[in-house]
Amino acid sequence: MRKNYLFLFCLLCLCNAYGQQYQLSGKAWNSHQQPLAGVNVILSDSTLLSHTDREGRFLFTGLRPGKYTIMATAIGYHKATMELRVTDADVFVNIQLHPLQQQLEEVVISDHHVLQRKQTTSLNIAIVNADFIQRHLGGSLMKTLERLPGIKTIGIGSGQSKPLIRGLGFNRVVVVDKGVKHEGQQWGADHGLELDQFAAGEVALIKGAASFMYGSDAIGGAIEVKPPPPPPTHSFGGSVDLIGKSNNQLYGTSVNLFGRRQHWFFDTRITYQDYGDYRVPTDTVFVYDYAVQLHQHHLRNTAGRETGLHLHTGYISEHFRSVFYASNTYSKSGFFANAHGLEPRQVNTQWHDASSRDILLPSQEVNHFKLINQSSWQWASHQLEMELGYQHNFRQEFSQYVNHGYMPPVYPDTMGISANLERQFDKHVFSANVRDNFVIGKHHLTTGVNGEHQQNAIDGWTFLVPAFKQTTAGVFVYDQYRLNEQLLLHGALRFDYAQLRLFQYSDWFPSGTSPNSEKLTRADHLRRSFHSWVWSVGLNYNRESFSVKANIGKSFRMPIAKELGANGVNYHYFSYERGNAALSPEQSYQADLSLSWTDHRWFLQLSPFFNYFSNYIYLNPTASHDYYYGAGNQVFQYAQSRVMRYGGEIQLKYRLLKTLSTELLGEYLYARQLSGEKKGYTLPFSPPASALVNLTWTPALGGVLRGTYLSADYRITAQQSNIVPPEKKTPGYQVVNLQAGTKVNLWQQPLTLSVQVQNLFNTAYLNHTSFYRLIALPEAGRNIVLSVKIPFLVSSKATDSKS
Repeated sequence: MRKNYLFLFCLLCLCNAYGQQYQLSGKAWNSHQQPLAGVNVILSDSTLLSHTDREGRFLFTGLRPGKYTIMATAIGYHKATMELRVTDADVFVNIQLHPLQQQLEEVVISDHHVLQRKQTTSLNIAIVNADFIQRHLGGSLMKTLERLPGIKTIGIGSGQSKPLIRGLGFNRVVVVDKGVKHEGQQWGADHGLELDQFAAGEVALIKGAASFMYGSDAIGGAIEVKPPPPPPTHSFGGSVDLIGKSNNQLYGTSVNLFGRRQHWFFDTRITYQDYGDYRVPTDTVFVYDYAVQLHQHHLRNTAGRETGLHLHTGYISEHFRSVFYASNTYSKSGFFANAHGLEPRQVNTQWHDASSRDILLPSQEVNHFKLINQSSWQWASHQLEMELGYQHNFRQEFSQYVNHGYMPPVYPDTMGISANLERQFDKHVFSANVRDNFVIGKHHLTTGVNGEHQQNAIDGWTFLVPAFKQTTAGVFVYDQYRLNEQLLLHGALRFDYAQLRLFQYSDWFPSGTSPNSEKLTRADHLRRSFHSWVWSVGLNYNRESFSVKANIGKSFRMPIAKELGANGVNYHYFSYERGNAALSPEQSYQADLSLSWTDHRWFLQLSPFFNYFSNYIYLNPTASHDYYYGAGNQVFQYAQSRVMRYGGEIQLKYRLLKTLSTELLGEYLYARQLSGEKKGYTLPFSPPASALVNLTWTPALGGVLRGTYLSADYRITAQQSNIVPPEKKTPGYQVVNLQAGTKVNLWQQPLTLSVQVQNLFNTAYLNHTSFYRLIALPEAGRNIVLSVKIPFLVSSKATDSKS
């Protein structure tokens, strides 16, 4: 009997020893006691891997008592190791990482997560912050990003533009704002993005197929726009931005106010800009071979104004955070009066030239309301993330009524639509994203579900795109497997399903002169469903001075309503466009490679790519003309063909002296259609090869001045002779831009001054990707940009006792 009790006692002790489990948690810090995000933390004796979050925290669970060795690694920092013993309680540790002194100064960025993300993604990615935006401030956020290699814009004036990534744009590039896909009317070349660049805290440019993460439309890449980080605890402050531009006499301001107690915070911003007609270095342009004289070089009726209202508020704790983002952006701007509609001669120049700041017809008004909730919850080894979004995009285009075809010569007063309302688009979008990030051994897994529903209504006295409803859903899994300290492998698989319904549209006037003439049906009812599997595999190899990225993947994009059901005059592009209801989803295969070397004085990165489309959708110009509804406009029909694309970017930085550095940014793209009616031609809006050479002086002036810089950009762009009709060959050009700035410490606050001179020599040049390239309209002339940022911060100790 005693033997039995002794056996049971020993068994219970053994079970207790091997059954008790504990957790190991901690934080990673830099030498300035700032938390480091994205640090790789490895328990070498258990092959477990974790990554620190935004606050530098990491967690291991299910550990048995014993001795462990922690190893923490991060690009730009020395490896840190620590030995510890888990006995009979949970353990918390602090790990400090020290920077590598030999790293190039620009490469070691104080916000470490930028380098960590580049180290742990196999796609080519560039990340810029608010300082970059202020230093290179353009007419829009996309125009500001154009300095980066691989990105261009389709611009239509002072404040409207949309991005091209490696020559792909429109619905082939996803813009993600605060975790939710931004949805406007991005199918139009003359439709800009409704984003306030003063409200952007950080922007990531992802070059290459990103469909495995963002679904359809990310076939060419993605642009992630993130808000500024939450304010420090127990603080109250804000900033005032002032901006002025000489070319279009723009003036504006953006006022920010924020506050935070221990867990709750708010962040608000109001932006206002007002500008006049912008000027070009020519006095004559040709529209339909008709000479148009410009008054004092002003592009008549391109004035506008913009407003932005933003409110962020939420709750942040150690393991949970939930933030609501509400914003409303509004813009009213004119279209170049002589390049809108069918009759450029019928423009009252005296009326338009009386003032350079009024907004007359033709014009547009766009209002975009957005409400987003972004939440995350850390539980054990899981990081659960969710975004819920609602968007309302309301766009109106105004123009004087002009009849063509069978339209009545006088607009009927019985119509319920204003005689000046040319087109109206009213879109409501509901979005939801859910992700789970967790670690299993050496695998860092992300699983997720995305869903979106759109409904778009139309109005106006002209027709181009039918009303539609669209529902999409996708599910994906993404695995990052760390083979060793230097090698990280990637694999992703995604399935998408979508339904699209187009609604019938009939003309409001009869197509004929007899009493029995019928109203023409421009668009029929149409239901289409689409589905596809996409995948991606890649790797990251990182050493202290050398890194390699490689990625191969398949992406897809479903046809949009315009491509399936368009049937009308595009007044902005002088064409009659017809959709094709039989289009199939685009399928794309892309290979990306990135090689980079870093030394204490230089940095070099090469990023070649190859891309193949089995059925690229494009607007094909035909030999026919529409004389009934388009007044003789050439008919463009949507078609598909096989397409091959390749090219790449280069980035070279070299520090000549301690205060003097130079940089070279270059890009090249070649595209060719391999089948279809335009076999042998390139694709529309293919940017020519270009290079930017920069020289920057950063003197250490001391005193109240810090961060002083003087910089010059010399951009060389080759001619573009590889075109597809109706495009025209574009000659090459050279442009010089200057930037200067400094930070002045006033009352212990860093006031930031920035000055730019864009197009220093007032060069007359044509941009091949410009919306107005067809009428040989030069880009804007010399422009002096002055911006001032005045921050203020009040730390309140009294709130400590109240929180």
